[in-house]
Amino acid sequence: MILSTLAAAGGHIRFDQLGLDPVALDLGFFTLKWYSLAYLAGILVGWWYLLKLLAQPGAPMARRHADDMVFYATLGIILGGRIGYVLFYGEDMWSDPWRILRLWDGGMSFHGGVVGTSIGILLMARKHKLNWLRIHDYVACCAPFGLFFGRLANFVNGELWGKATDVPWGIVFPNTVAGGLDPARHPSQLYEAGLEGILLGALLWFLFWRTNARYQPGKLVGWFLLGYGLSRFFVEFFREADEQLMEFARQTGLHMGQWLTLPMIAGGIYLIATANGRRQRIEPIAGSESVA
Repeated sequence: MILSTLAAAGGHIRFDQLGLDPVALDLGFFTLKWYSLAYLAGILVGWWYLLKLLAQPGAPMARRHADDMVFYATLGIILGGRIGYVLFYGEDMWSDPWRILRLWDGGMSFHGGVVGTSIGILLMARKHKLNWLRIHDYVACCAPFGLFFGRLANFVNGELWGKATDVPWGIVFPNTVAGGLDPARHPSQLYEAGLEGILLGALLWFLFWRTNARYQPGKLVGWFLLGYGLSRFFVEFFREADEQLMEFARQTGLHMGQWLTLPMIAGGIYLIATANGRRQRIEPIAGSESVA
């Protein structure tokens, strides 16, 4: 909708004309940013959807496990996302370690969040003696909500913009080059919101509700890894490399984000290809009780 509106306008839109403000609420003593709300919305909507999935026959865990799952996943997202950002994108933070703790300044890595969430799931599954791979399947179906809200928040923040372009829907983001002659750029944040949020979410919805994929451990999370990996790899061609990693991109030919998606793509293909061999016969017991 946003892209079609911009294209219909017949010219490039200046970001500051959109009336977007990174701050959702400012009370003076308390400031709430849209980026924080995006995380909150992704977690809450994902939790709601997880409960709907668990209510179906053959769920890998009971309703009572959902609260634990959300706690472990949230902790994994925050810690993993921050640690991943510091390791892959924030080399300058090592000179001022206190910046690592300043989460409100921004700086999260989705790839790190995936690893952190996966570790959280493993810990939770071990604690309750549940099938960890099937839990990954269910959680993967909820992830596109967070991706969608997160990328919209990136757009509202005017960050992670794309490369210079002359397409009609290009947006002139402020302060992208020295001298103030900012070129129009691809709104790559919206590309990712559409591919990683809407399209990938629709694919996982179809696989869960219209096929028997949820009875083949690893298949759903495999499709998530493959779908996200391909989407991110593709969009990175339109996205400006992080300033501190531009030399890395020039030397290697790919952005850091693309290199990090390669293991996800390979892992996704493996999980999909081998899922049928892990297929389980699961009795049609309501999801209010664990059948793991």
